Amino acid sequence: MAGQVGRGTCVDKPGVPAVSLAAMVAIVSTLAYLGLEARAVEVQVQLIPGLPAFNLVGLADKAVGESRERVRGAVAAMGLSLPPKRIAVNLSPADLPKEGSHFDLPIALALLAAMGVVDAEALAGYVVVGELGLDGRLAPSPGVLLAALHAGAAGKGLICPAAQGSEAAWAGQIEVVAAPDLVALLNHLKGRQLLAMPRPGAVIERRDGPDLRQVRGQETAKRALEIAAAGAHNLLFVGPPGAGKSLMAACLPGILPPLDSAEALEVSMVQSVAGTLAGGALTRVRPFRAPHHSASIAALTGGGQRVRPGEVSLAHNGVLFLDELPEFQRAVLDSLRQPLESGTVSIARASAHVTYPARVQLVAAMNPCRCGHLGDPTQSCSRAPRCAADYQARVSGPLLDRIDLHVEVGAVTAAELAMPPAGEGSAEVAARVAAARDVQRARYAGAGLRTNAELDGDLLDRFATPDEAGRGLLAEAAATLRLSARGYTRVLRTSRTIADLAGAGQVGRAHVAEALSYRRRAPSR
Repeated sequence: MAGQVGRGTCVDKPGVPAVSLAAMVAIVSTLAYLGLEARAVEVQVQLIPGLPAFNLVGLADKAVGESRERVRGAVAAMGLSLPPKRIAVNLSPADLPKEGSHFDLPIALALLAAMGVVDAEALAGYVVVGELGLDGRLAPSPGVLLAALHAGAAGKGLICPAAQGSEAAWAGQIEVVAAPDLVALLNHLKGRQLLAMPRPGAVIERRDGPDLRQVRGQETAKRALEIAAAGAHNLLFVGPPGAGKSLMAACLPGILPPLDSAEALEVSMVQSVAGTLAGGALTRVRPFRAPHHSASIAALTGGGQRVRPGEVSLAHNGVLFLDELPEFQRAVLDSLRQPLESGTVSIARASAHVTYPARVQLVAAMNPCRCGHLGDPTQSCSRAPRCAADYQARVSGPLLDRIDLHVEVGAVTAAELAMPPAGEGSAEVAARVAAARDVQRARYAGAGLRTNAELDGDLLDRFATPDEAGRGLLAEAAATLRLSARGYTRVLRTSRTIADLAGAGQVGRAHVAEALSYRRRAPSR
């Protein structure tokens, strides 16, 4: 039981006098994070007669091992000294890897309980997380939202740093004790100074960004952007420098519908584990991540010495924008192929397998060739057309096959730049996107799907099969364009989204024709 203190019993052996094992054992509940899963851990502390020592066991990493010095300093800051005994700390289960500084506070409380400073029974109903400073202050640590959800499911309260109380309060009707320092926490547990129950943090409803009115011309590209937003389809812009590819990608969050409650919780859990949930504020704005093309595989998909979510997981339920797509290392780009299909990323280590959610909408941008001016009569390239072939070949065919819409973006002329802003901006497009998303939500209610981009199997046949004219056009195009099975499916999904934007109940020939116009073409010559 968490927080309990027990004594050993006597041991009798033939010819050996009875020996009393009166060492005190205190137990405090905490947890270890494995992806978005929180696993229960017991911190067991025992004071054993013998030479003074502070030993910590239980498959702890370096950060956990260093907690001995932080706990020692925090206890000294309270005016207490450690007992002149062997202090044994066991993190159970011993075969589960323990990572992170959030073990500081449970170790300190278990030690104080073993010393008799705090009543162990007062800790029995809590899960404890938090990092300690040498002066006894409690510092934030990643994963408090997961800890609060785990504590609520176990019917317990949560003890955490004051700076993360508003984050923990989002877990619902659980008791949250958010203390600024170790002294205030002990006073609360003894009833001398009660800490106020924290309130949930703010909700971010919108985030400022560019508006589609800022985009001059590019009507075809803006139409593709609307289709991509309505069905959560992957999108690739190909065009010369300065054509507005990055600007249009940055406009995408402004036309996407806000996160619903379930999606916001999923996004916040990933942010909590990554330590980016600032101030306990939850957001209704879909994530938009734009990593630099020098990013490694671990940075993009997750991993590292201490496994953390990568950009594809931090963009979960949102947009992952890859600018200058061919400049990424090919192995890095190919590492996205599995997450784009499954919506999850699995990181395998010898000690554990970690899975993070990664249902993202990929938006990418690239130049047609290295110099960027392929096909421009006013520019010349001495290596054309090989320049384009070599540059575009840096992106693998299987990855391109996973992108639903391929859009060629032309250079913006001086006349288009001089034109007044477009009459239709992000607000008008967002209204149509929201209406299409509402249709999809009602259609797939109970099926576990949210958008047309997730359609597959029987549901794809049921909801995205075109009429007779559309089926004929698709069959002819599949043979002409040599569509793969994946490409064929993605044309159907895109056609379904175009039909939803048009308010059509069934996919028609016109919808299929527009979807086919966005499929990948051979490099321009």
